Amino acid sequence: MEFSEIFEEALSTLTVNKLRTVLATLGIVIGIGSVIALISLGQGSQNAVQNQIQSLGANLLTISPGAQRGGFVSGGQGSANTLTLEDAQAISTSPQITTVSNVSPEYQRRAQITASGKNTNTQVM
Repeated sequence: MEFSEIFEEALSTLTVNKLRTVLATLGIVIGIGSVIALISLGQGSQNAVQNQIQSLGANLLTISPGAQRGGFVSGGQGSANTLTLEDAQAISTSPQITTVSNVSPEYQRRAQITASGKNTNTQVM
């Protein structure tokens, strides 16, 4: 069979069952459209999540002290006073650490705060 004969046979089959042809075409169009829509939605969601992570500081490194232990009780991560201001200055001025552009030391602890006759125990930075 020649290609032209195959093409003529396919066209005649499509024109005999017009409703089947229209429904099959509609199914193909809807299927391709839904795949394109889902891929676009997935890429849009991925970009939104990536932008949110970058806005939080994807290039941010936080160094915290270890946990303080008293007997069998652990004070939790960051409760020990092992890091000092000199440690932050050493990171900032070290010739071995070349990828750090800024250092911002921070001190935090829990404290009793009093204002206008009211008080609360809260985290202070």
